[in-house]
Amino acid sequence: MSNEQYYEYLIDKYQNLVFSICYKIVRNYFDAEDLAQETFLSAYKHLPTFDRQYEKAWLSRIATNKCLDFIKKSDRQSIPTEEEYFLAQKGRDPSPEENVLELEVKNQLSMQCNSLKPPYREIALDYFLKELTASEIAANTGKNLKTVQTQIYRAKAMLQKKYKKGAILNE
Repeated sequence: MSNEQYYEYLIDKYQNLVFSICYKIVRNYFDAEDLAQETFLSAYKHLPTFDRQYEKAWLSRIATNKCLDFIKKSDRQSIPTEEEYFLAQKGRDPSPEENVLELEVKNQLSMQCNSLKPPYREIALDYFLKELTASEIAANTGKNLKTVQTQIYRAKAMLQKKYKKGAILNE
């Protein structure tokens, strides 16, 4: 697929997502339209260097950065930091797009956790997907807390290594 065809595919598939991200951040329809266009223009400029993996996350990140830059430049509101913006988003109900993104991330994380060998598989599933604490895992499994903490550390390192190697990309 040529870069132009891929660019058209990105626009067709993600224009609504990008617009909704922009609109939720700037809360102005016309500014959101402009920022969505800027997002796709920026994506087009960097398309030759993009390896076409995690396209949804890539476009979402560009859109978020464009909007945060817009807010900073325009002085329309107090300037939120990226961290403040995402903390403010925690208190609201997630959008359907955010639900889909979260489900995709959890599915990919689940696949990677399941690819680990025991006992790291179980530890990773409990810690990263079930979001249990090391103390809870130790109590549930009857293992020593230090053993569980070490296994969490090693499972995390194994998963980071998989991410760095690109093992979860395009799965």
